Amino acid sequence: MADDRTKRDFRDRDRVSADEDYEVRYFAKQHRISPERVLDLIKEHGNNRKTLEREARRLRG
Repeated sequence: MADDRTKRDFRDRDRVSADEDYEVRYFAKQHRISPERVLDLIKEHGNNRKTLEREARRLRG
């Protein structure tokens, strides 16, 4: 039987997980910075997506 598509959970959409390589790579590609720099930003500022996006924009400034 297929998964129940009505039970969707988007709780972590506002976070970038440093433990998930695909999330780090996607964020890095989206903001044109290296994955290593994304990990540095997460260590420095936490994993809140809005904060990370703001800081990534400052890097490209």
